[in-house]
Amino acid sequence: MRKRFTAFLSLFVILAFIGYIIYDTARPGGEQPDDNFADEKTRSDDQWRIAQEVFVSEGLKAVAVYEDGTIFTGGESFVKCYSSDLKEIWSIETGDKIMALAVFNDTVYAATEELVLLMNKEGNTIGEWGPYEAECLFTSITANSSHVAVADAGNKIVFIITKDGVVSSMIGHFDEKLIIPSPYFDVCLTPGNILYMSHTGNFRIEKRSIAGKLLSSFGEPGIEPGAFCGCCNPAHFTVTPLGFITAEKGINRIKILGPEGEFVEYVSSENDFIASVPLDVATAEGVTIYGANAADGKLYVFIRNQSNE
Repeated sequence: MRKRFTAFLSLFVILAFIGYIIYDTARPGGEQPDDNFADEKTRSDDQWRIAQEVFVSEGLKAVAVYEDGTIFTGGESFVKCYSSDLKEIWSIETGDKIMALAVFNDTVYAATEELVLLMNKEGNTIGEWGPYEAECLFTSITANSSHVAVADAGNKIVFIITKDGVVSSMIGHFDEKLIIPSPYFDVCLTPGNILYMSHTGNFRIEKRSIAGKLLSSFGEPGIEPGAFCGCCNPAHFTVTPLGFITAEKGINRIKILGPEGEFVEYVSSENDFIASVPLDVATAEGVTIYGANAADGKLYVFIRNQSNE
């Protein structure tokens, strides 16, 4: 009799426990995980909108823009030139995939995985540099009046090259090693020979001399608007007179940061872009932003919302 009573009591306790779990899960006031927690931390209204988009080509990888508004795009064995109103001016085939583009004065610099192709603005080849190291994987290129900088994610170094194609320094080769976990590694040279580079393994943008000396840095991992989310961010960036435009993967968002790295505003955070495919970004004056989307082969043109102009 006692055994039956004990068994009945145990069954009653088990059933009561299961009933409580069902009740606690279903009741409106029950403690539920906040599915909007991440959204609340990252939410900030986009201050820019897509004004135009144009299909460039499958395999699109890179975009650069000249100060007069002329746009250059590159990708799977091509470089194309567009007017500021997105009319194609010329298109040339290249023997190799174009990974990155830069334009300064009358020269377009097109980086393949291991070479730098030099063209004039009419699309004629005027030179070729490299290869500089074995197993190169160039991911970014930038130029000013005296130097060209090329980011090599394969060897985790930045080549500083004079305008005659000679390497003057290699950042990350002999000194501190750079942490570059994937083929996202961007660089930008200023007119005063300051190099900005995305040290993606450390989730930050670094300011360096062209000799490699670290001058300052900003950035931290996180999903907040001012942080860089996930691995290998910022995947792309460019420098403007007022700060930085950055593009991230993981959470596919484009934003503007101030000169010290402080969050200013989102260009695009509520979008349908594929999370793992960040847009390469470029601007000539900071008023119009161009984004090259490798996922759909399109070039997107962002302008500020009219209410914010």
